[in-house]
Amino acid sequence: MSGNNFKSKLKRGSGKQKTGGKKNLFALIDEKINITGLIGEGIPVRLVPPFLYAATIALIYIWSNHRAENTIRKIERVQQEVEDLRADVTTLEADYMYSSKQSEVAKKIEVLGIYEIDAPPTKIKAKK
Repeated sequence: MSGNNFKSKLKRGSGKQKTGGKKNLFALIDEKINITGLIGEGIPVRLVPPFLYAATIALIYIWSNHRAENTIRKIERVQQEVEDLRADVTTLEADYMYSSKQSEVAKKIEVLGIYEIDAPPTKIKAKK
């Protein structure tokens, strides 16, 4: 080890890395996309407002979609609950109509000692 030696850079298409070290993600992205060739050494200030405007519009669009999907899920949940309640109401109405029949009422009050009259009602005539 007589001194520091610079290692040669990786040639395109060789497939092997001569440096022996690993490249990080940002170095690979910069190598593949060549961002500095597109925009130069820095971000032009004139591009910042349109980019921020587009990013804001994109965020509003994403937020709106999420809110709409949540609202749709809530609506479906409430519709299912309404259908369940409607089925319960129909069942309760049928039970009520059945239990309010004269024969069913008569069966329920027999326990209390009240019996149903089998004879038809008679007219009482009063003499003047």
